Amino acid sequence: MDGSRTLDIIRSIARVLFFLVTIAALVIVALIGAEFIMGQLRPPPAPVAEAGQETERQINLASPEELVLGIYLKLRAADLQKPAGGDPTPIEFTVLPGESAAEVAERLAQEGLITDAELFRRYMRFYGLDVGLEAGDYQLAKNMTMEQIAKALQHARVNEVVVRVIEGWRAEQIAEMLEKEGLTTAAAFMNAVRTLQLPYASLADRPAGASLEGYLFPDTYRLAINSTAEQIVERMVANFDERFDPARRAQAQAAGMTIHQVVTLASIVERETVVEEERPIIASVYLNRLAKGMYLQADPTVQYALGYQPQTGQWWLTPLPMEALTGTESIYNTYLHPGLPPGPICNPGLASIDAVLNPAPTDYLFFYSKGDGTHAFASTYEEHLRNQELYQR
Repeated sequence: MDGSRTLDIIRSIARVLFFLVTIAALVIVALIGAEFIMGQLRPPPAPVAEAGQETERQINLASPEELVLGIYLKLRAADLQKPAGGDPTPIEFTVLPGESAAEVAERLAQEGLITDAELFRRYMRFYGLDVGLEAGDYQLAKNMTMEQIAKALQHARVNEVVVRVIEGWRAEQIAEMLEKEGLTTAAAFMNAVRTLQLPYASLADRPAGASLEGYLFPDTYRLAINSTAEQIVERMVANFDERFDPARRAQAQAAGMTIHQVVTLASIVERETVVEEERPIIASVYLNRLAKGMYLQADPTVQYALGYQPQTGQWWLTPLPMEALTGTESIYNTYLHPGLPPGPICNPGLASIDAVLNPAPTDYLFFYSKGDGTHAFASTYEEHLRNQELYQR
């Protein structure tokens, strides 16, 4: 009796041990199988961090959750490689301090940079990129894939220079500023301004061989330090093309002017104007003179023709000698040649463009500087002479 009970106990223990060994073997097989499956199904690895930067966390291959997530991402690999669009235009995107990956993904989708916020969030989570999300400013584009955007969001921009192009600067002044900032040489920039061919609609009516003077839109720009001269010029012209929108194009057409004529006259208005309120009045003077077939007699066109003055270090010679007005032979000199000059003399801001498109309703044909930035306007030459006597210095 006792021997039979002992045998039963031994058999029970043996069954338990066999069960445990079987379970252990199954677990080992499952772990090996999971690692094999992960190796087969895992999406292409996220880009390796650069030297000196933290890499993403190690993936736990034995985790069922990550196994499922890996399978999901493998099935969505084509979507991860498909950009939201084809437009390469840089888009400024800011990650705010404390913003989660889910919140960033939603905003990326709202701005049209990604097509699936949930897929992007899961990809970030799978590679641990969600914990490496860095607050700061980024330059993204719609032609970037989700993987490229995820990588870009790990490191806020540091290799950029912020520059400002001032209203009324000529191309050479922009070139000098860019060279001083270490972005490109002045010669390379000017070569791009003179030779670069761009497909923007706002450039369509420029004369053959015309430079991009006038179309380098004055603004503040964030530029990568490795930008080429051509990329910088295109960025500025693209900005101009966006600002000179269909509504302004319709206004130009209604006024019987081409875009090139508007920009050319706006460049003169830009150089003549000191006080903002006078901008549409000055535009009206030149438009009135053009309508009557009068010479524009705009001093800035002579300054442009004279170019850089090494004795004074000026691009715009001031004061301008009287003899220079009729003694400077150039097709840009509106004292010697009727009508508009062949092209812009500087890069005007939107206010001067709008002043030409919406001039003040006046019959003025003359204006004379009062010496304080404002002008005395006149409809007749006799009145203009009286203003000269009154304000002559």
